[in-house]
Amino acid sequence: MGEGRLVNLAAAEGHPASVMDMSFANQALACEYIAKNYKSLGKKVYKVPEVIDSYIAKLKLESLGIKIDSLTKNKRST
Repeated sequence: MGEGRLVNLAAAEGHPASVMDMSFANQALACEYIAKNYKSLGKKVYKVPEVIDSYIAKLKLESLGIKIDSLTKNKRST
């Protein structure tokens, strides 16, 4: 994958800078999460909380002028 390069750079679609901004945002917010919650975290590998991933995705889509529709009650029942 990616001939040994960082996969998010070598195998991602789009311009590497647009991939890197999301990657750096994810890392920064994950570090902030650890700094705020380190007392309750054990010494193990954790997944980045989904709320952080979702927040970054929301900001990226907003920066591109893309809006996600919410399902109405009627749409959910079909």
